Amino acid sequence: MKNGPLTGLRVVEFQAIGPGPHVAMLLADLGAEVVRIERPGHRPMNAVVERGRHRAEVDLKSEDGLAFAKKALANADVLIEGYRPGVMERLGLGPDDMLSLNQRLIYARMTGWGQDGPLAQAAGHDLNYIAITGALDSIGAKGELPIPPQNLVGDFGGGSMYCAFGILAALYEREKSGRGQVVDAAIVDGVTNLMTFFHGQPHSALRTTERGAGLLGGAAHFYRCYACQDGKEISVGAIEPQFYTELLARADAPKELAEGQLDPANWDEYTGKLAALFKTKTQAQWIALLEGTDACFAPVVPLDEAKDHPHLKARGAYVEHDGRSQAAPAPRFDRTPGTIRTSAQDGSEVVARWATRS
Repeated sequence: MKNGPLTGLRVVEFQAIGPGPHVAMLLADLGAEVVRIERPGHRPMNAVVERGRHRAEVDLKSEDGLAFAKKALANADVLIEGYRPGVMERLGLGPDDMLSLNQRLIYARMTGWGQDGPLAQAAGHDLNYIAITGALDSIGAKGELPIPPQNLVGDFGGGSMYCAFGILAALYEREKSGRGQVVDAAIVDGVTNLMTFFHGQPHSALRTTERGAGLLGGAAHFYRCYACQDGKEISVGAIEPQFYTELLARADAPKELAEGQLDPANWDEYTGKLAALFKTKTQAQWIALLEGTDACFAPVVPLDEAKDHPHLKARGAYVEHDGRSQAAPAPRFDRTPGTIRTSAQDGSEVVARWATRS
């Protein structure tokens, strides 16, 4: 079996939903040995995201269950938990206790609101967390309500990715200090950080977070999606003048569109003309004309069909594992590539082995 760059890293994951399991999947795909502590009777909710785990059913309200968790954490490098603030402390598994037990432990806390603040104890989900950051306000059509962007922006963009990044940064720092620390990964913090691109740019008609407006918000005729003759959809993103020129030429667009590309006063009219043009051909015909050129074009592909797109197939973005297509580990490493591993109900055996090799 290939060894990923995190081979030898010991991780204890406490059962949760959303971003926490995704963090553990990222680490497991890259070689980390992840023991997942689950409630008795738990059945996997998502076999893809929960891959690569060594499962153990543990009753954390029992003395034996707590003893098992502490035994695992005494010899672990990383803890991942996603409970409301205070839950781990009430169980006797809080960071003060666990860092006393294992001073090298990286204690990652994945929540929506964070460990403190007036909303820290409130229930919430991805949509609520991104709502207060300014991100949700900017997504949707002008004059209409915001559109929830699935749970990609909060749970994963501002959540699991920042948590994983924080874990790896803390591990790097531990190489110098020899000490672990708490990583407070709050979705509201991560999404706020994602918005720095917009905070840092001058506000203008071109660059704005006003809903349905601006160059990137869906108002520009050269940066949006269109319907085709067959009802399928395409995306164009020809921002730079040379790419815009190529798009117009290859699509045989009306000549007047060559003037005033960046003038917002033209965008509604030009959008209508491109919408009419793209409805004259099927998606497949537009793919034949535009894909792979500098027109900044791609078809809009449903998730169930993404694995069959020629580019993703050529890169091996999906692999077959356990009888189904799964996203391959990412990112890629040339010497120590990650690999997908099947989960097993052997967490107790792994923790016992850790104890003998500490």
